[in-house]
Formats: sequence, structure tokens, C-alpha cells
Amino acid sequence: MGFVVDLNCDMGESLGDYVMGNDEAILETITSANIACGFHAGDPTTMRKTVRLALEKNVGIGAHPGLQDLVGFGRREMAISADEAFDLVVYQLGALSGIVKAEGGHLQHVKPHGALYNMAAVNRTHSKAIAEAVYKVDPELILFGLAGSELVKAGKRIGLKVAHEVFADRTYQANGTLTSRREPNALITDQDIAIRQIVRMVKEGKVRATDGTDISIMADTICIHGDGKTAVEFARVIPGALEREGIMVRKIGEIK
Repeated sequence: MGFVVDLNCDMGESLGDYVMGNDEAILETITSANIACGFHAGDPTTMRKTVRLALEKNVGIGAHPGLQDLVGFGRREMAISADEAFDLVVYQLGALSGIVKAEGGHLQHVKPHGALYNMAAVNRTHSKAIAEAVYKVDPELILFGLAGSELVKAGKRIGLKVAHEVFADRTYQANGTLTSRREPNALITDQDIAIRQIVRMVKEGKVRATDGTDISIMADTICIHGDGKTAVEFARVIPGALEREGIMVRKIGEIK
């Protein structure tokens, strides 16, 4: 079958009259959508509208639960317990899955957002709690986590299908974690650099860290951040660039 990868994007992050990103344009080319569930971004109406758009475009729908921090967009780490992590994931999954069901669709996957995602990547206790929350809501859901992270390991241990996620628009540290957004070199805005990085991750299983070393990496799904300045541009050029490299783009539910 050759190389096959999913292309996902975080979206549904508008709130009331405040519009974030261009979901409609991005949904034309991605294969999976991670929809905010109201804690770090989004609201019930935005969730419903985004679900409808995803269904119209035959894009796989995923829940994107985050920390309860609208002001910080869920990107500020909070000292929550494992029980709290479990509860907030179950709560947000319930909200989005209800909307998806009401619109006649089904939930495909779950991807934690922001600081919750980063905590789960390295913290075994919190990653276990999040994996358990997903499994108890629906054991058929696919769990997205940073490639090689504690979260994907926890998902495998509990019996979930997991997707190792890599990033088109972020740089990496030598330990496999993402460079902090507080650092000036955290984001990749040049599409040629982004494409070279993701092609190498998919075909060679390697990525160049900021210190110049190569690290091994597994790529099941590629993320584009919907709130990024280059999101629409990246979403338009990446699928074609991948296919020219012999890499097919399919939604994760078809791959897994």
C-alpha cells in the first residue's frame, strides 16, 4: 500500500462573535478535524456548525478536549489531578459526541489540546487517566498523541487504537517533545521547510531537532494548527506535496 498518512487540524475554536481560523477553507483538504469542546475554545453553536461542515466534507470528526482556560486558550499548564483530567475529558467527549450524534454522524477520534496534550505526553499518571476516560466513553475511538509519547503508550496498554501524531508547523527538541511556544524557533511558517520535515518523518521516520540531531519518529497523522497564520496555506499545499512524494492522504479511521 505504500505510505499513507492522515492530515488533521484543530478547529471549531471560535467563541460567540469572536472568529478564530478559517475552518471552511481548511476542511476542503484535511482528512480529520479536531473540534474544540468549549473548555479552551468553542461554544455549543460553533461545535454544531463545525460538525456539520465536517460531515459535508466527509472529514473524520474528533473531540479536542482541553483545560478549562478560555483566557489562556488552554495553553497554560494547570496543576490538575489525574482524576480531574479524567473528568474533564469525559465531560467534553460527552458534549461533542452528543452534537455529532444529533447531526447524524459518529465520533472518530480524540486528541487532547494544548497544555493537556503536553502534560499527557510526559506524565504517566495523567496519560493513563486520559486514556481511561476515552476508553470508558467509547473503546472504538482512536486516541491521538505526540509520536512516541506516554499518551500513545497508555492508549495501547488499555486497548485503544492510537495514532502517533507529528507536526507540520512545529519544531522538535532532542527528547522528541515539541519546542515550547515561548521559544522564538517553536513555529515553522515556511511551507517548503514544513513539507520537507513531514515528508522525511513519514518516509524516513526521522526529524531534525533544534540542536541538529536526528531523532526517530513515527507518523500516522500530521497536524496543522487551525489558529496559525499559515494554516489555510499549509492545508492547501501539503496534500498535493505529499502525493507527489508517493504518500497517500486518508482519514485515520480508514487507515486504522
